[in-house]
Amino acid sequence: MTTPSSGRASEPMSQTDIDRMLGGQGSDLPREPRGLGDDIQAYDFRRPHRVSAERLRTLEAMYGRLVKSLEGWLMGRVRGVIDLRLQSVEQISFGEFVLSLPTNCNSFIVDVKDTDGDQALGEQCVIDIGRELAFFLVDRLFGGGADATVFDRPLTPIERLAIRVVGEKLMMMVSEIWHDHVALDMSIAGFESIRDIIQAAPREAPALVANIDAEFAGMSSLISISLPLSVLETFFVTAGGRPLSSATFRVRENPAQRVATEATLRATRIDVGARLPEFRLAMRDIAGLRVGSLLSTGIPVESHVNLLVGSQARFKTAPGRVGKKLAVRVLDSIMMPSSYSPDDSQ
Repeated sequence: MTTPSSGRASEPMSQTDIDRMLGGQGSDLPREPRGLGDDIQAYDFRRPHRVSAERLRTLEAMYGRLVKSLEGWLMGRVRGVIDLRLQSVEQISFGEFVLSLPTNCNSFIVDVKDTDGDQALGEQCVIDIGRELAFFLVDRLFGGGADATVFDRPLTPIERLAIRVVGEKLMMMVSEIWHDHVALDMSIAGFESIRDIIQAAPREAPALVANIDAEFAGMSSLISISLPLSVLETFFVTAGGRPLSSATFRVRENPAQRVATEATLRATRIDVGARLPEFRLAMRDIAGLRVGSLLSTGIPVESHVNLLVGSQARFKTAPGRVGKKLAVRVLDSIMMPSSYSPDDSQ
């Protein structure tokens, strides 16, 4: 191959010239700076990224409410200071989420059902409570001091039952924050302490993961909540993730299921008892009791008797009879303390 050179005789091209023209390795031409291609990211058309900036703001606001509610609930439970902060809400694959968990994890596997609750969607989410926080909660729930001991071992069955209360509360809060967008009927199906055997979803399935930082007693831990993106499809399909109208839920409501639920609730039986006011007896009087003995309580006949529903005194009553049976007549209700929570009676 030859090339003209300013009217002079043609000269053969060297291998360097040929490589320069073809862009080969021997080219001396300036190359494109390496930094120009650093911003290129791989795009998976099978699992497109669904969390836009607008939806991310909505998600952060939703999970921010969950964090504040959970923080207040935990502080009331452990009677101490626990600082929770939303670290991130992001879409990653379920496999990446599992790899982010510690080897010895405390993960609750949660079944997700449809809005009518009569059949499972075949989907599961995962709620993981960090090891440090788990042992701190176990220690405080069992009456321990301010300093918790963190062990390098899985939770025992009794410790899991204590932490399950927290898992159920988190599950209920997740359902509540999503209620305006997607009706999630959730129930705990199991517990895993080894991350590698968690099979809640295929490893390549996209998931929406919320990470919550927890600061307490000079320690820190992480709470992670993974929801499969498939059950949140309605949120990402509606423009901007707008809340669904209440009419939509009324249309989906199953009247037969509602009637059955109300009938079951009305037929539920709970323990109810009447308790006399407290009185004191000398030990010699108690030691002298025999079958048929009469016990003088010193309580006036017109005194009120508290009616207990479960373990809580709920009504003031007057003792009496109905035929040959003892009975009480409800006079007034007993106001519960403002700090009372239904969970406290569990």
